[in-house]
Amino acid sequence: MSFLFFHCLPVTFSFVLPATSSASSPGDVKAMDKPNDAGSAIQIFWTRASNDSLVENYVIMRKAATDPSYQRIGSTAGGVSTFEDDGVTDGTTYTYLVASLIKGMQYPSEQSNNVTSKPQLFHTGRINVLAALITFTLLLAYFVYKARSGKNLYIRQIAGLAAVEEAVGRATEMGRPILYVPGLGDIDWTATIASMNILGEVAKKIALYDTELIVPNTWSVVYTVSKEVVKESFMSEGRPEKFKEDYVRYVTEAQFGFAAAVNGIMIREKPATNFFVGKFWAESLIMAETGAQTGAFQIAGTDSVLQLPFFVTACDYTLMGEELYAASAYLSREPVLLGSLKAQDYGKLMSLIILGGLSILAFLRIDLLYLLKVQ
Repeated sequence: MSFLFFHCLPVTFSFVLPATSSASSPGDVKAMDKPNDAGSAIQIFWTRASNDSLVENYVIMRKAATDPSYQRIGSTAGGVSTFEDDGVTDGTTYTYLVASLIKGMQYPSEQSNNVTSKPQLFHTGRINVLAALITFTLLLAYFVYKARSGKNLYIRQIAGLAAVEEAVGRATEMGRPILYVPGLGDIDWTATIASMNILGEVAKKIALYDTELIVPNTWSVVYTVSKEVVKESFMSEGRPEKFKEDYVRYVTEAQFGFAAAVNGIMIREKPATNFFVGKFWAESLIMAETGAQTGAFQIAGTDSVLQLPFFVTACDYTLMGEELYAASAYLSREPVLLGSLKAQDYGKLMSLIILGGLSILAFLRIDLLYLLKVQ
């Protein structure tokens, strides 16, 4: 019996001794206010436990100065040694503990330093943006001053804008109206706003030449703005009596319904000059091709990259991309607009020089930051 009892016992025994707290506990817990933020965040760093491979989780606990005990606020997986507490109150002092969780047992660290969160006034990582803003502001002030003092600021000739005078004069000689389509974008589109500026300058020339004008619109707000822009242009030229209410028309918000209506205007009234300036979509080629078939002189302008090929093909002149935004300064020669345009050009030139220089350094594998630190 004793022999049988002896052989029923397990043959081998295995015991896993718990790790000591010094090996299992995280060390060197440090807390600091998160830099370059709006406050309410503290970052916690610690040294991982020596037996980190056994750690299931690191549990982060927080205690405010007025709290009686520590409260768990989150956890990270083993192998991680950072945590961000984004639920703190600015101005309150906190301390932290980090405990490693191994087989259901927690091994806490020593208490961290006291830390308080507060918002920063300036993001030090965005000094380059501040420098760019200051530089551009100085350039803008300089060129506006030069323009107001009577200095002739050079702007390269844009063929489509140089032909505006010719386009209006042609319509006057032929005794036929001018069609101006401000695009299909609403008033909050940048291209539509630029189109309103150009419309104002074109309307001034029309008021002087005493030519008929047709401005069809898709949106009610754009219709209202267009009418006020044209009316103001006639008044600024001293000819308010020449303005007619039916110069500016509201058509429809339907994309191809509007295109059909514009095509009908071109076929029936045969305008001598067509302006397509603003935001356009698939209807661009439909209208531009119809205008070309009627023999109209056509000037187009848009920032819609996909529509530019259609306008280039069917129109006499096309304003491409930023030429659309430069048009109002080009036509009006207003000092503030001219100064802004020149400042933008010089800002782009400086950006290209910086990008080109950094690209060359990267190609040559030269670490500029390292060289600056060495110096």
